[in-house]
Amino acid sequence: MSGIDEDWFVQQVDQAGHLARLAQRAQATFWGELGCEVVQANAGKATICLDASDRHHNLLSIVHGGVLMSLLDNAMGLVVMLAAPDERTVTANLNTQFLASSKGGVLLCEAELVHRTSRTLTLEARVKDDSGKLLCLGTGAYRII
Repeated sequence: MSGIDEDWFVQQVDQAGHLARLAQRAQATFWGELGCEVVQANAGKATICLDASDRHHNLLSIVHGGVLMSLLDNAMGLVVMLAAPDERTVTANLNTQFLASSKGGVLLCEAELVHRTSRTLTLEARVKDDSGKLLCLGTGAYRII
């Protein structure tokens, strides 16, 4: 194995270990209460999922908008934690466009880093249902504190 391949392998193992530790710690937080799971994640992009059930519904028997916003924030926040692992960050702004409703099932949220400065990370994310229908999209600004 050449030096470059070995460095790549070590980096991947380190990132997988960091991600596993984050996922374990998150189970005791709102992330775990909501039921989020990591599908894939790195410092530029992440996909999370949630199996939305009746407990995620509002009184209209559709997935509550707060659940969708939480998926956006959680997926974007995961990218931020991986992109700035030694920094403490908070959500400074979260804009959401609700496009369609959902009765539940598996929801996928994909988030991507689009811009970074020394103090702020800007991301965009989309939530889709298991048929691929776009439910909402959002942008978020995350401030390094």
